[in-house]
Amino acid sequence: MSIGITGVAAAALFSCCCLMVALPASAAAARGAVSGPRYNAVFNFGDSASDTGNTCTDGRPGPAGVVGIFTRLPYGVTYFGKPTCRCSDGRVDIDFLAQAFGLPFVPPSKAHREDFKQGANMAIIGGTVLDYTNSSLKFSAYDGSMNTQIDNFQQLLPSICGAQQNCEEYLAKSLFVFQMGENDYSIQLVNGSTVDEASKNIPRIVNTIIYGVEELIKLGAVDIVVSNIAPMGCFPLYLNMFESSNKSDYDKYGCLRNHNALFNRHNSFLRSSLSKLQMKHPHTRIMYADPASHIYQIVQDPRKFD
Repeated sequence: MSIGITGVAAAALFSCCCLMVALPASAAAARGAVSGPRYNAVFNFGDSASDTGNTCTDGRPGPAGVVGIFTRLPYGVTYFGKPTCRCSDGRVDIDFLAQAFGLPFVPPSKAHREDFKQGANMAIIGGTVLDYTNSSLKFSAYDGSMNTQIDNFQQLLPSICGAQQNCEEYLAKSLFVFQMGENDYSIQLVNGSTVDEASKNIPRIVNTIIYGVEELIKLGAVDIVVSNIAPMGCFPLYLNMFESSNKSDYDKYGCLRNHNALFNRHNSFLRSSLSKLQMKHPHTRIMYADPASHIYQIVQDPRKFD
């Protein structure tokens, strides 16, 4: 993932948090226009786009050796000067967000440390919304399902805030970021599903995201950013894997038209579902992040981001 895309994605997340580009919420109105709220911590749930090292231990790849590539240059070269097990040549979006709020980089939840008071990152390469451990569909050697990531977070709570009452107060002043779903569609498409077949799982995938957000709310989360998914029909991997000889399969920017329509349908259903969830939990501030449109702007006018 390039530094340009991660930076733009981070800008989309940050605009949600600081400029109040959020779903309608009585809680937001009650709290007033906050230009840069300060948080105790940032807790992130996601996939390779925001993984800060959960597939590595002390910089070394775990049992699935394929991730060893992320411990070699040019990964990490543009910012850290060395590989950090991030799937980027520098920082990933959650790094930018933490820096913007004056917090340290969000450590991977599997890091050997006792203190996660300022945040923890549960995201992992191959992370998914649904659980595929008992499925014939395989995408990653790691169990990075949403439920597993939430379980990992709950196991960290004693090192974050201690007793339950203290946790609710502490988590209410923390920021939660939820950015996954892309791999759920990739798993289907790579394993032979058509775009129409994959689209039938949109309600299941989005409803599982909503369930996960509600689980975080039960634990005490108040400010929650939920990201949409990128227009992967523009990504080199998709363009190579699903190459077509039919010119009508591409839009004027060279992106796969039907694949991006799938992701747009997901994003539309996600946004409407989050709006309903906000009404159900008016004391929270549920924010819909839109990196998809920002990334598509890069495709439309790449020189603008040189």
